[in-house]
Amino acid sequence: MNYSNTKKRRTHQSGFTLLEILVVMVIIGILASLGIGNFISSQMKARDSRRKQDLKHIATAVELFYNDYGYFPSGTGEIEGCGSVGSEIGCNWGEIFTFESTTYMVQLPLDPHAPSSTYFYESDGSYYVLYAYLENDRDPDLNEGVTTEICATGAECNYAISSSNHQL
Repeated sequence: MNYSNTKKRRTHQSGFTLLEILVVMVIIGILASLGIGNFISSQMKARDSRRKQDLKHIATAVELFYNDYGYFPSGTGEIEGCGSVGSEIGCNWGEIFTFESTTYMVQLPLDPHAPSSTYFYESDGSYYVLYAYLENDRDPDLNEGVTTEICATGAECNYAISSSNHQL
């Protein structure tokens, strides 16, 4: 029996070297960082899409109010159209928008990042403007410089929709 071949087989160990393991870890890290970046970006875009839809729903409710009373509910910051004639109070975001016995929205939507972000409403009764802060600075619907109102912590509103008789 040849003992030299047996000895060689015993000293040969299989497995990965430290360098190979490090290379694989670096590749996994790069792929994970790319995936996380795309995930965060898609979350921002989803929140912005929700903000746009929220403002459209609020605008529809305000237009319905106009159809009933001939004027838009006034307000600065929030809609002052809750309560009854003569005692109109502000409708808080996240609460019901009702006037007299008519409910225009079961719940005024909250910004997806509330309370650090909020929607902003402006009206004198003859027009309305609804503002929000969009996180995606590449969004084609941005209205830069549309207002100096604060919609998010340390950020001015950068998206607005308005009544058809008002120019942004």
